Amino acid sequence: MKRSTTHAFLAILISVGIIALSPNPIAARAPSLPPDDGPNRIRADQWHLATLNSGEANKISQGEGVTVAVPDTGVYPHPDLRGNLLRGIDLTDAGGSNDGQGDRNSHGTGMAGLIAAHGQEGSRGARGIAPKAKILPIISSTTDNQSSPDNLGRSIEYAVSSGAGVISISSAGGSSPTLRRAIRGAVLANVVVVAAAGNRPGDTAVGYPASEDGVLAVGGVDKSGTHAAVSVTGPEIDVVAPAVDIYSTSIDGKYRKGTGTSDATAIVAGAAALIRSKYPYLPAREVAHRLTATAVDKGPPGRDDEYGYGVIDLVAALTADVPPLGFESVSAPAGAGPTTTAGAQPDDESDSATARGLATLGVLVAAGVGWAVIARRRRRGDDPPPRISR
Repeated sequence: MKRSTTHAFLAILISVGIIALSPNPIAARAPSLPPDDGPNRIRADQWHLATLNSGEANKISQGEGVTVAVPDTGVYPHPDLRGNLLRGIDLTDAGGSNDGQGDRNSHGTGMAGLIAAHGQEGSRGARGIAPKAKILPIISSTTDNQSSPDNLGRSIEYAVSSGAGVISISSAGGSSPTLRRAIRGAVLANVVVVAAAGNRPGDTAVGYPASEDGVLAVGGVDKSGTHAAVSVTGPEIDVVAPAVDIYSTSIDGKYRKGTGTSDATAIVAGAAALIRSKYPYLPAREVAHRLTATAVDKGPPGRDDEYGYGVIDLVAALTADVPPLGFESVSAPAGAGPTTTAGAQPDDESDSATARGLATLGVLVAAGVGWAVIARRRRRGDDPPPRISR
């Protein structure tokens, strides 16, 4: 079980050798890259795509039919994102873009690109982990990074009511009754909630909402696959993903390079979108379980405080035979679900959510158990590893 703690707000981004610390959940703006780091070369710089074998994973799923909410600084309508960007909302009082499609900071645009950028012709531009997923932009922080737990809580509530299947929270910090209620409501509403663990030196322990039970807490690794120095550690860490020198979209059609658990979180949110698209019947807790059960173990055998259950494995998460939580022998076959939600249209997320709910009910009835039987979201650290076949 996770411990709910209150920490200083997360300094999400370390960029181009500059440590950006901020007293709130959203990181300071990352400088855009120079003109020669444009769409012609950005894909080659996205080392995390090759490391995670995203090309093979995208042959199986590209996130079709799934909406990922991004509560952050907003999302600029970058050429690499325009086809996947929905109308969102501005929940601040700063008089920004009412539909969420505006970002004078670049952080939110970068996170959205890591999740669902589709790039440009000829392998130009940035590509996300789930390039056919939709992004719901929610401005929960002002340009100068002023925000509050209550603002984030309102953003989570809006995301749930708008039919998001995944919520990507690239921030960590303090909690409030409003935020705790919103996070717990999202978990109960069958939404996959992914959150950043926090960055050193500003943070010394896993922040909120990553520390909340039911939330997938994300740490980071570097290019060598070892623990990233920037990533905090703790018993709440579930999985890790690339978090150092991560290239993505930025404002004004440019690109950015960032380092921090915020980037790793967006990557894991993209992975969750791939699974929700491939297996639309899976409850949110089972989506998280697929990511932890198929992760590549690092450090000491089993779960540990640096790597959690390990580095995410996109292909294994989509194809492995993973026994559901609470069962010893029952497993969902890798080919049991359609690649996309049956009957779902890109702009009809309510139908997609309904299809997932009905399919989920069918799975639970077929298994012959109630929801309470699988109430535990993930294995404890001392549980034996799951039986999976690759």
